[in-house]
Amino acid sequence: MKPFLIGIAGGTGSGKTTVARRIYDSLHLDAAVFLDHDSYYKDLLHLSLEERAGVNFDHPDSLDNELLIHHLTELMDGREIEKPVYDFSRHTRAPEKIRTVPRDVILVDGILLFAEPRLREMFDLRIFVDTDADVRFIRRMRRDIEDRGRTLDSVIEQYLTTVRPMHFEFVEPTKRYADVIIPRGGQNRAGIDVVAARIRERLAEKARMEVQPPA
Repeated sequence: MKPFLIGIAGGTGSGKTTVARRIYDSLHLDAAVFLDHDSYYKDLLHLSLEERAGVNFDHPDSLDNELLIHHLTELMDGREIEKPVYDFSRHTRAPEKIRTVPRDVILVDGILLFAEPRLREMFDLRIFVDTDADVRFIRRMRRDIEDRGRTLDSVIEQYLTTVRPMHFEFVEPTKRYADVIIPRGGQNRAGIDVVAARIRERLAEKARMEVQPPA
């Protein structure tokens, strides 16, 4: 059996990464690997810092989906990859990369994960994390200020000019492609437990097939 590929999408600050991490933590350490779509923003080193800051990072064109599709294909075929690391303070890829080996379950999260048809169709299970807009905005504001060195004014301006309109244009419509919708994000432990139980069933099925003697 090929690895079980799971995509977890949802608006910024919806809790999709928390959902992905809790699913990951519920599995055996060697059973799953986690990739984040945010690591695959295009490298903007050829632009000035001022020009990079003006890029619309909430538009699908800001992401290097070709590289992510290639990396997922490599993992599905049993080959390791060098996952990029993105420096959000400078809007460039960091020099270091993370060696990532294939596992039975591959978890991927990102706000625009289902916006690209070729990428969307790769997933065996598509999950959309649905959280109220005000909660999402507060979470994003805290993250961008505390973790990414942004100012309050810049966070608000970006939210109003790109984040909010891009959400309604590109993120919210992809909810219709989801196999499972989890309301309230990481707070919905019951929903996460149901999904995690299904994944464990899949792993158990794979284990049974591996020990079954040949006919």
